[in-house]
Order: sequence, then C-alpha cells, then structure tokens
Amino acid sequence: MTSELLGKATQEVVTNEVYTYTAPWNVFAFNFSCNPHESFRLGVSSFLEDTENYLELIKLDPVQNKLRVVGQVPHGYSPTKIQFIPDLEGNYSDMLATSSDSLKLWSCNGGLSLVSDLVNTRYTQYSGPITSFDWNPNNLSVIGTASIDKTCTIWDVENEVVLKQILTHNKEVNDIAFGHDSKVFASVSADGSLRRFDLRDLSQCTILYENRDCSPIMRVAWNKVDPHFLAIISMESPLVTVLDTRHPGVPIVQLCGHSKYVNSIAWAPNSNCYICTAGDDCQALIWDLKQTTGQVSAPMMMYNSEAEIMMLNWSALQQDWLAISFEKSLRLLKL
Repeated sequence: MTSELLGKATQEVVTNEVYTYTAPWNVFAFNFSCNPHESFRLGVSSFLEDTENYLELIKLDPVQNKLRVVGQVPHGYSPTKIQFIPDLEGNYSDMLATSSDSLKLWSCNGGLSLVSDLVNTRYTQYSGPITSFDWNPNNLSVIGTASIDKTCTIWDVENEVVLKQILTHNKEVNDIAFGHDSKVFASVSADGSLRRFDLRDLSQCTILYENRDCSPIMRVAWNKVDPHFLAIISMESPLVTVLDTRHPGVPIVQLCGHSKYVNSIAWAPNSNCYICTAGDDCQALIWDLKQTTGQVSAPMMMYNSEAEIMMLNWSALQQDWLAISFEKSLRLLKL
C-alpha cells in the first residue's frame, strides 16, 4: 500500500490510474494472476442465468494502455469463483481454477485450455454444485471446495483425486479458506456458523463464531499476514465481522460503514491491518484495523462506483492495486 494512501484521512480515492474493461455480459467472478512474469493479467467470467457462459483471460496492453481479451472459452454454468494458482515465485505453469457444477482447471499459456474437470463421485453418484473453493497457498497441489451438499472436499489436483471429503456443516457450505498452515481451513455455512478444521484430526472442529439469529454466513477471508484474524460477512447484512481465532465467539471488530448489504471482502496481501469491503451501496471501503475494537463506522478510504459492487479482489502481485466488478464492468484501481 502506498504512503500516499496512508497519509489521507477518510475520503474518496482519487487516482489517474484506473483501467476499466467492459464485457459484453454482466461480470461476477474474477481474479488477478499471481505470475510474476505476467503483469496485470486477470481471469473474468460472465454472469448469465443460462448453461452457456464464458471465461475470459484479459491483460493490460502497455502500448494501447487498455485491457484487452487474450483468450476466451465457453464455461457452461457461471463460475461461483475464479482463482489463479497462488505461485508468486513463477515456479509453476500459470493456470487458474473455476467452480460451478464441477472444479475446472485451465492452462493460461497462449490463451485458455481446459486441463481437468473434477467431479467428486467418490461416496455418491450425486455431486452437489460447488459454491466456492480455495487454493492451498502452501501446497499448490491441493484445493479445497465447498458445496451445497454440506461437505468440503480436499482435492489433490495434480493427481486428480479426492484426498478427503468432510461433512462440515448442517446446511450448505458457502465458502472455504485455507489458513497459513496447509492443514487448517475455515468454512462458513447457511447454518450460521464459522468452523475451523484440521486435516490431521477430523474427529472434531472448532466453532469460531455463530450468528445468534442463525442467519447464513456467506463469505470468509483469512488475514494474509496474521493467522489469528478472519473476517466474515452474512447474508443480506451491511456488517463485516472480524474475529480473533484465539477468542472464539467474540468479534473484535464490526465494520458498519456500509448502508446496504456487503457482498465481498479482501485483506491486503502485505498487511495485517488493512481490509477492503464492497457492496450494494456502490462503495468499496478500505479500513485500518490497527488498534481498533468494537464497532467502527469510519473507513480510511472509499471508492464510489456507478452500480452495486458484486466482487472485489486485491492483487497479491501488484499490491497497490485492487479491482471491483459491477454490471458489465471490471475496474482496476491503484491505491
């Protein structure tokens, strides 16, 4: 994060470095590439209520100074999530994964091509749609998926086999996130709970938080620097709850600066105290959680878009850039 941003009081982000890609369809899922040899490359997908959707690879053209499409493939159902392999060293061939009715892996070399289409039928002939997934940052052969069938599945994507399938919740699982330890992950569910699991001992789990009204928790994000902190958002709620795993059940901070429902959260990749939130009020808010407790209503920075923001992503490679999606637009912002 730039010193210029840190020196500002609460105000709207004003920057000349903004890039907007306008798609021919509404945009939902997208993600920055982590490949150090491919600056400003992103995966982006259509959001169509149809079995015909599209996955695109876009890249910043340094000559024309704009984002352009460098690859497109059909996708079937709209992806619930897109994530590039989190390889910041560039040791692996660049690829991305998408989730919908199955977990798909795509090669990004010279465009987009399907590498694997993984469906879990190990225990049943039926495999529930995948709501979300997360690539293990410490073991790049492992991806965990969350499903409406109340389970999380741990995949060895290199060998295309299921390592474990775990009944994690009482209702559909909405999101999953690996922690700093490759064996630990958190999941959230329509049963209103946030739970932590350790693959080395699946006989028990830790319930880190439960909504008193049992309202569904939709998203979980693990702090990228400090393994003790998590953030969650609930269905149709303007609040963001930040938790310390050392003190289960008690929020340390609640962010209440949004006037409408929050849809997406992302921690800064290089700091334990900065987080961005975005939602139906057309705002992306950046918060400084340093020495902060209780309810907080004043963000450090804000950005106003032209429409409801569906998703945001903070680049792990270009760490002073984040992106938001709204309607047919994908917008990159330099902080």
